[in-house]
Amino acid sequence: MGIEYLTLYAFSTENWKRPKQEVDAIMKLLDEYLYAVDIPRESVYIANILKCRPPKNRDPLPAEEDACMDFLRRQVKLINPKIIVCLGRISAMRLIRPDYKITKEHGEWFERGGYLMTAVYHPAALLRDPRKKEDMLEDMKRIKAKLEELAEKENL
Repeated sequence: MGIEYLTLYAFSTENWKRPKQEVDAIMKLLDEYLYAVDIPRESVYIANILKCRPPKNRDPLPAEEDACMDFLRRQVKLINPKIIVCLGRISAMRLIRPDYKITKEHGEWFERGGYLMTAVYHPAALLRDPRKKEDMLEDMKRIKAKLEELAEKENL
């Protein structure tokens, strides 16, 4: 099985100031959601929009994102995922739409550049606000259903 989807991880700038065990908890939570909906971890490629940390852990500036976009485009082209999932608002605002509202639009599907895309809550947001975990599970179920739908179309 190849890569079914690419998760775009605009590392929240908070991740860079977190202790390693907190970052591990974030990734463990993502893995738990993948397991819950039966998406094999090896079918997911995680990329980061940014390739370096912004000064003082602030949100990235558009120019900083721009500096990394060619590299990200090459990654996407090489991987050629069936779908792209943005983790959190930063990657969604960059790749789906600049005024993307994660709390209102998570789980909705968009087509950009020939790719189906959606965005879900960043796992760090779920650790801060566990009330969003059920929304995340529903979004992950929709992602799994979309993967199955695409696989079915390929087999026709």
